[in-house]
Amino acid sequence: MRNKLIAAFACTTALVSTGAAPAADLGARYTKAPAYVEPLFNWTGFYVGGHIGGAWTNEQFINNGTGAPFGDLSPGEGFRQRKSGIMGGAQIGYNWQANNYVFGMEGTVSGLDNKGTVVNNVFGAADDVFSWRTNVLATIVGRAGFAVQNNLFYIKGGYAGANNRLSVSDTVGVSGSGGQTHWANGWTVGAGWEYGVTRNWIVGLEYNYAAFGSQTYQLGGTSGNYTFDAKPRDIQWAVVRASYKFDAPTIARY
Repeated sequence: MRNKLIAAFACTTALVSTGAAPAADLGARYTKAPAYVEPLFNWTGFYVGGHIGGAWTNEQFINNGTGAPFGDLSPGEGFRQRKSGIMGGAQIGYNWQANNYVFGMEGTVSGLDNKGTVVNNVFGAADDVFSWRTNVLATIVGRAGFAVQNNLFYIKGGYAGANNRLSVSDTVGVSGSGGQTHWANGWTVGAGWEYGVTRNWIVGLEYNYAAFGSQTYQLGGTSGNYTFDAKPRDIQWAVVRASYKFDAPTIARY
């Protein structure tokens, strides 16, 4: 009887050992793999690109009283006119990313189609015809933003300059015509959103506001020089952007 019990125990032990080995192999073979973590988008690097959209210029010119009474406006009198047009240009810049924060510098140059005409009919239906145009806009700004993977939300601010021309033609009474062009200096602020479509290609939307200081325009006529303090009082523009970013290695997070 004792021998039978010993034999049964040995058989049971062998069966248990035989089943445990495949179970151990199965566990080793189907160990759960670590979860995949999507690489972070890296905003650091130089970039170049282009933009296109619309711009609105609020032009202002006022007789400063230092010239002849050409233009039939008393000192302190003048006009303000708001016109819009298309704009487009290029941008170049550099971004530096620290965790989710992105800082950078950017320069832009744009061509505008903003212009207008104002008629002063105090002495006739077409007495004084004032014309103005703003056709070039340039900015140098700093940028600061917050990145959420491929999305970057940012603000910007810095220098703005615009090429502005004012001219007048007087056809009634003291007649004559003349014009002058100045580069107007000012400041700008803006905000935007960009999205990294691929490792290097970026698209975005942006809105900006710029204000400028007055300059003296001497408009020469047959009876002398006539001076106005003129400026693009402000320029606002909204654009879509596309940029190519260089040196953008992918950073993996573990």
